[in-house]
Amino acid sequence: MKNITEDILARAKKIKLVLMDCDGVLTDGKIYFNEHGEETKAFNTKDGLGIVLLHRAGIATGIITGRVFNGLKRRAEELGIRYLRMGCDDKTEEFENILADAGVSAEETAYIGDDLPDIALLKKAGLAVAVADSVREVLEAAHYITEKNGGDGAVREVADLILQARK
Repeated sequence: MKNITEDILARAKKIKLVLMDCDGVLTDGKIYFNEHGEETKAFNTKDGLGIVLLHRAGIATGIITGRVFNGLKRRAEELGIRYLRMGCDDKTEEFENILADAGVSAEETAYIGDDLPDIALLKKAGLAVAVADSVREVLEAAHYITEKNGGDGAVREVADLILQARK
């Protein structure tokens, strides 16, 4: 991992909740349709293990996304993701609701994003993370930028960072 400053480690050490977008973070941001017109997406197994490792360390996880995708619901259930909010018009409201339910502060929350709808949440989070292939505005709002692109192990990279900071 590159560019891990003392500030980033200090922020990461406080994390009790990791929230993220789906498209462009857990996936490569592409939308595929099969021959039946059904939407499909690919998820990275390394990201999945990173989420499981966070759970084992007592860190809760959640997804806040503007799209609705049944495959995401299944993936979230497989991984034990506690908070899944799909079809969100107002990501900020869902962010605040999840923090209240989890009993954590924004300072104790990491948020991983890649595009313009994520900026407000990045500005609130104690650890704001942009995946490497994020839009410029998201990169500028982040405390940490992953080496990996969305859907290519970026979430695992963040999990490893948080777990490293806790050791």
